[in-house]
Amino acid sequence: MTLKAYLHDHRLEIAAYFFGLCLFCGGLWLDPAHRVHADTLGYIGALITLFAGAIGWLNYRRKKRWLTTWSARIAAGADALDWPLPQPLTHEQALITQAFTQLLQAHRQAMTLVVTAQQDYRAYLDSWVHETKVPLAAMSLLVDNLDGRVDETLLTDLSLQLDKVDHDVEQVLYYSRLESFSRDYLLQDYPLKQIINAVVVDQRNSFIAKQLRFNVTGPDITVTTDDKWLAFILRQLVANAIKYTPAGGQIEAQLAHGEHEATLTIQDSGIGIPEDEQHRVFEKGFTGTNGRNANQKSTGLGLYLAAQLAEKLGHRLTLSATVGQGTAITVHFAHLDYYGDSGNTLTDHPLAK
Repeated sequence: MTLKAYLHDHRLEIAAYFFGLCLFCGGLWLDPAHRVHADTLGYIGALITLFAGAIGWLNYRRKKRWLTTWSARIAAGADALDWPLPQPLTHEQALITQAFTQLLQAHRQAMTLVVTAQQDYRAYLDSWVHETKVPLAAMSLLVDNLDGRVDETLLTDLSLQLDKVDHDVEQVLYYSRLESFSRDYLLQDYPLKQIINAVVVDQRNSFIAKQLRFNVTGPDITVTTDDKWLAFILRQLVANAIKYTPAGGQIEAQLAHGEHEATLTIQDSGIGIPEDEQHRVFEKGFTGTNGRNANQKSTGLGLYLAAQLAEKLGHRLTLSATVGQGTAITVHFAHLDYYGDSGNTLTDHPLAK
């Protein structure tokens, strides 16, 4: 609180003081006997004003110290929720502190309820996903056993639908684990081509159904990552490429090794993304024009999860696209530098965290 602000807040009291002082001095001056000289009145008025000013200054300093602690809390934001409250100096400040304490307690109780509800919901999602995985695995085995005994086209369609359900269930699982990522990752060195090939094999039914060609170009690169989480990221990118690439098209994985980073680009020959929508594709729930297409329903979670998990792994996603010519999403793996070692490779080092 500045002195100007303090004087502004107490302008009525100051005006009342000077008005009262004028009445007091005026009453003495109007005495018919003129027993008080004008110089004496001026001297008395100056002393009273000086004394009142000193009291006001001390009060301003006390209030400023108290309000400074509140200003610091405001500047700290959420970090100040656990700070001790400043001791009140007046009954007015005590009432304000009591009101704030009640609000803070109510906020903590509400946050506890929210956190508990989220934990219960996340636990339920995890349980539901694992319970759902069992019948999905059983259905996949049944489909394999039906090979050669039923119509091949029908069997392929059934396998595709099972793959879609499994993909959606996996999205739910990873979405529920997004906040607890730090408790479930293991960083090691992995060759990228090995992870890419595993992802493509997992999506083989979709590639076969749409007669899509897949090709890997560039040198095999070893990166420091978590293979499970990176595989999930790549499955989202490949699944998106498959979804928006017409039958008979091509999807290509391009690996490159630069001076400061290694990159993996998933390039498709699909319908592309309008330029004015490209900056929003990694936002949660954003589906865009393509996602609203009647033939290509989208939840807007795939690329959001991929971007979030990539960031947590220390990677980065970028996108470029042209309508009618395809989309390219690049995963950037930054080279790691260590003390005394410029490290233009990602191999033979644990991740420094």
